[in-house]
Amino acid sequence: MPLTGSVAVTLVAALLVVVGLAGILVPVLPGPVLILAGIAVWAVPRNDVVGWTVLGIAVALVAIGAVLKYLLPGRKMRDAGVPGRTLVLGGVLGIVGFFVVPVVGLLLGFVLGVYLAELGRVGRARAWPSARHALTAVGWSILIELAAGLLATAVWIGALVLA
Repeated sequence: MPLTGSVAVTLVAALLVVVGLAGILVPVLPGPVLILAGIAVWAVPRNDVVGWTVLGIAVALVAIGAVLKYLLPGRKMRDAGVPGRTLVLGGVLGIVGFFVVPVVGLLLGFVLGVYLAELGRVGRARAWPSARHALTAVGWSILIELAAGLLATAVWIGALVLA
């Protein structure tokens, strides 16, 4: 039985949304962008109030999540005295780690980079507690982005069910 156009569009949209949610947890993929692309694939061809409203709400939720993901963890890091360059070194070693040890190398490289930056900055005794603050901030950042993506997805699923 062939798929109808709207069913095929909805399946493509769902695939993009699922890959986008995975992309938030595996920071190699542009998760929020894929979620919005998936919802747009569904909303634009509909060209009705429901589609545009759902897309607008999803964009707003993802935008709010993007702002909060930098503001809240950044404040916690500043309060703990961890500079931004610590995260930059973690990011650089994370990228190197991604190519050296596929899949888990990104996380391992990031943790090693953050620890080494803090080791050079505050010494051995305070390096791990300081690195832990930075890693906790990154964890909060991922959770905030995931919450925004899940809320946008929930709005879209709600529209699928109700419309």
